[in-house]
Parts: sequence; structure tokens; C-alpha cells
Amino acid sequence: MTSRQRVMKALRFEEPDKVPVTLAYETPEEICHKYGREEFIGKFRNDVLAVHFRPAEPSPIIRKRYLKDIPDSAQIDQWGRATAPSSTGQSYQVFSPLANVNQASELEHYPFPDVSDSTLHEHLEEEVARMHTAGYAVQGYMSQTIFELAWEFAGMEKLMTDFYTNPQFVERLFDIITNLRIIMARRFVEAGVDVLRLGDDVGAQKGMLISPKIWRRFLKPRLAKIIEEARKIRENIPIFYHSDGNVREIIPELIEIGVTILNPVQPECMDPVEIKRKYGDRLALWGTIGTQSTLPFGTPEEVKITVARMCKEVGKGGGFVISPTHSINADVPWENIVAFYEAVEEFGVYNSTGV
Repeated sequence: MTSRQRVMKALRFEEPDKVPVTLAYETPEEICHKYGREEFIGKFRNDVLAVHFRPAEPSPIIRKRYLKDIPDSAQIDQWGRATAPSSTGQSYQVFSPLANVNQASELEHYPFPDVSDSTLHEHLEEEVARMHTAGYAVQGYMSQTIFELAWEFAGMEKLMTDFYTNPQFVERLFDIITNLRIIMARRFVEAGVDVLRLGDDVGAQKGMLISPKIWRRFLKPRLAKIIEEARKIRENIPIFYHSDGNVREIIPELIEIGVTILNPVQPECMDPVEIKRKYGDRLALWGTIGTQSTLPFGTPEEVKITVARMCKEVGKGGGFVISPTHSINADVPWENIVAFYEAVEEFGVYNSTGV
């Protein structure tokens, strides 16, 4: 069974030959290079790759008009968000181009990128076809879909306040972003991706970052529209939704608007076995191996025990792609990475001795 066949069968809530496996934001090859363990290249299975739009060049107007006082070291992306690295290079400061924009009408003058520009996406069909030929399942990657993009545009504090004091501004900003994301979503599906990846971090460690009421007003209908438009191209395209943290309160409504995959199901915030029990006939789970707990701080044996439990209890009946819940950071011992992959191969087999 190819990786693509394995993933797609699991996402149909059927049992493939093995539990599909991938990493959150890296490939196994990248991890091997990062740790200087090139001798392991080719030894770790990876069932999923991703494709992206090429970034557009940011308009020069952004620095002149919206980001006049940023450091010379700051880099501006296609959306106009500027970032400057910290002294350690491990984090960065965000400079928000709409921090001083308060009127919805002013958004009409902002130089949002033209995502319909063919040079940004003309490569997608060829790239997807190449990955399919190699046997991989392919995600069309469009995380930070609305909320995260918006708060980086406006600033977190401003956006959170504007939900209550300036909702017209938020509505217009979200509508503009949604319309751009619809164009992108349709192109990903036209290009043949197997999974459309959406998401916004709306969960915190113990609950929602924003209230469900705010989510329902500002985000739910717009996410629904993006999914609806994508499914006009391919009716059964699996819809992946990423949010770190605890999002229990909105899971039924994510399913309602067409989400079929929940990621990363952080075990420090939500019990993956409980989520599987409640929603596993309608919602595939993707992730579950904690990068706040098990991978950095567990022993190799504890990593294997956790992977075995997830394969057995979450993997039962399909609907499961196992993965670390976030990036593999420097605090994860190499031995735990090896243990993760070894355990997936040992316990993630759909037969009488495995799952």
C-alpha cells in the first residue's frame, strides 16, 4: 500500500495496512539534518507532504505607509506582516501593519496580495503530480486561515478589543481575508491535493482563546464559506482543521461546517481517546503525541508506551494519522525521535498483533 493509499483509506474511516505517520512541520530528512544524524535518512516513514502558494512580493507601500518605524532587520512578508528575530534567533517580534487602522473603509486602500496571480500557484499541479507519483498523500497548506492572519495584521490586543468595540472593522478584515482564502482553497483543490489544510489557533491550554460566541459570529460562517467553495470543486475533499489547545467547545460545530480532520489534538489539553470515542465516526484525528510532554520529557520507553496506546485506542477503525503535535524542538532527545518511529512501525500495524 502506498503512503497515499494508506492515508486516504484512514481518512475514509477504514483500516489501512498501517497507521499513517508524518511530522507536524518538518520532514524526517530535515530532522536528521537538524540533529546531524544523516545516517538515519531514509529509515523513517513519512506518508504526507505539503504544497504551498509561492509568496508574493510585498508592496513597497507597506513599509512607507504602514510600517514606518520598524527595525532595518525586520522582514516583511507578502501580507505586510513584519518580523524581527530575537537575539537568540529562537523567537521574533511581530510588527502589525494595521495597528493604527481603525476604519473599515481604510482597508480598501491596503495592498493585500493578489493571490489570483498565476505565478503564485501555476506550479501546484506539477508539484502535486510529482508527489503523487512518488506515492505520497498531499496537503494543500493554508493554516493561519483567518484569525491568526488577522491578529498579525492588526495586533493581538487590538483585534481582541475590536471584536467588542469595533466589530465593523473586524467583519470587513475577515471578509477580505476570507475572499482571498477562497481563491487559494479552490486552486489547491483544482491542483489535485488530497487534503485541504485550514486552521487557526483559537484554543489555549485550558479553553478557548476567544469565546465560542465570538467564534460563531466572526469565524464559523467564514470557515464554512471556504469549505463550501472548496467542495464545489471536489465534493468529498477531506478538510483538515488545525488549532493548538483545548477546542472541545467548538468540535461539534467544526464537524457541522464540514471539517473531517482535527489536528493536533494536544494530549496536554484534550484526551485524544475521549475525542475519538465521542467523534471518531465523523472526525479523523491527526497528531496526539505531545511535544509539551512526552517527546521532550519522556523516556524512550514512555514514548513507545504512548505511541502504542494511541495506535491501539485512537487508531482503531481508522480515522487516525499519528504525528507529533508540533515542531520537533531542540529539547527533544534524538533517542525519543527514534523511539517514536520504532513504536509506530511496531504497534501501528492493523493485524492481530498490532492495532
